[in-house]
Amino acid sequence: MIEVSNITKSFGDLRVLKGIDLTIRQGEVVSVIGKSGAGKTTLLQIMGTLDKADTGSVVINGTDVLKMKEKELSAFRNKNIGFVFQFHQLLPEFTALENVMIPALIGKTKSSVAEKKAKEILDFLGLSDRMEHKPAELSGGEKQRVAVARALINDPTVVFADEPSGSLDSANKMELHRLFFELRQQLNQTFVIVTHDESLSGMSDRVIHMQDGLII
Repeated sequence: MIEVSNITKSFGDLRVLKGIDLTIRQGEVVSVIGKSGAGKTTLLQIMGTLDKADTGSVVINGTDVLKMKEKELSAFRNKNIGFVFQFHQLLPEFTALENVMIPALIGKTKSSVAEKKAKEILDFLGLSDRMEHKPAELSGGEKQRVAVARALINDPTVVFADEPSGSLDSANKMELHRLFFELRQQLNQTFVIVTHDESLSGMSDRVIHMQDGLII
């Protein structure tokens, strides 16, 4: 489903990625681990089309995303890729429901259809009584579940998560980890997760170890 070939990336004289080859299969939960500076987040951002590689290719369901023009790439990203970040990145002025709807509305889904889908996902994630609350009124675990709902609203091919449990306490970490695997079971969802959390990486189908810009 995702084929990464010979990805390199430098920032000035610093070579962050030194030739990455990687295959992710549909329905896999894959963790990417390694020390700070290993290149994990840079690789995730390139696979997620948020950054450009210097060389190589990233093919998602047959489409080489690194060859796409920016407008075309933005549309592809909106329809095919979901993101979950460490600090939620929810918009504070909008309710949980509105935050989840935003990617669907950007993708030109009718408002009524987007609202119905967002409510279904939030209900599935146990947040039916929190839909009208703004982020400041939600707990850390609830915010992260809203972020997961937002990532799922457009039925993405893959969800990329960057330290998704890094800001959560132990109970909420375990809840989020269980959620990823429940989503995989229910929806055959694919997750690629950068994490330092051994409990999450230990549950994953596969663990990718990175060191000094290489997979080891």
